[in-house]
Amino acid sequence: MSDERSSAGTNLILFLVGVAAGALLVALTTPKSGPELRADLKEKATRIKRKAEAFGQSLRGGCAPEQDRDEEYEDEEVGI
Repeated sequence: MSDERSSAGTNLILFLVGVAAGALLVALTTPKSGPELRADLKEKATRIKRKAEAFGQSLRGGCAPEQDRDEEYEDEEVGI
């Protein structure tokens, strides 16, 4: 079962790399000026980053906010 997970993870990573490469190719072959192209690439990179962070958060089960809340509770308990 571990092999299935690593294979699925590898396939997902390869798929995402392919999607990114395809998006970059399309962005670079569209007729736009330099500033327009850079603005579009920055916007797309920001969008991809947000989606990746959300995906990572969902993989962790949304535990980051709970960890922050636990740390606050520990600080209050100790009296910091």
